[in-house]
Amino acid sequence: MRRKNEEYTGPSGVLLVDKAPDMTSHDVVAIARRALNTKKIGHCGTLDPMATGLLMLVIGKATKIQDLLMSEDKVYEGTLTLGERTSTQDRQGEVLETREVGDYSEEEIKGAFDAFKGEYEQLPPMVSAIKMGGVPLYKMARKGQEVERKLRPVRVTGYQISRTELPEIDFRVECSKGFYVRTYANDIGEKLGCGGHLSALRRTNSGKFTLERAVTVAQLKEPDPVVLATAMISLAEISLMRGA
Repeated sequence: MRRKNEEYTGPSGVLLVDKAPDMTSHDVVAIARRALNTKKIGHCGTLDPMATGLLMLVIGKATKIQDLLMSEDKVYEGTLTLGERTSTQDRQGEVLETREVGDYSEEEIKGAFDAFKGEYEQLPPMVSAIKMGGVPLYKMARKGQEVERKLRPVRVTGYQISRTELPEIDFRVECSKGFYVRTYANDIGEKLGCGGHLSALRRTNSGKFTLERAVTVAQLKEPDPVVLATAMISLAEISLMRGA
């Protein structure tokens, strides 16, 4: 075991990973620890198992700036499926209610999205990692418990609707830290009056970091030291990117 006063000599920096579906963010961290032969790895912002896309791993000395990197705005691309409200607010949950989907006009759909633009308060879902009394909400949800949650301030800087083929709507949203896209989809569905859930999600940006330099999970599972070393973003480069 390395003593606290010993200098860390392993790899340091940020590694961008394009997370595959049907795996947790912790799964990716575990794979990266084996690939890089270090336990000193964390991630910046959980992605649900259903979601794909940008997962930022902080490695070695970069773990000291984890909170700083997590505080930056994110960009997501998603699909909202109208007419079904689920227990998790996404397609992996149990369908709680089915409603008829109206023949909504572009103006009606835009109006529903506009209702959740700028700064507002969002109610976190029960299936989330937020802790209450030291217990994550998702553990309570698994037991069928539902507790009162506090509204949290969030911000939507902008959005675009790229496809509307009802009951599906493809969108892109730029949002603040702590924003739940599942809840965003659920709330827009409620605003339209038919309910809805998030059926696809992909994170494309976090601050100035994008998927352009991301490695795949497959590359982590069969690591090439040269590929990983090239992909790693150094602390010096991060400072330049952030204007520090």
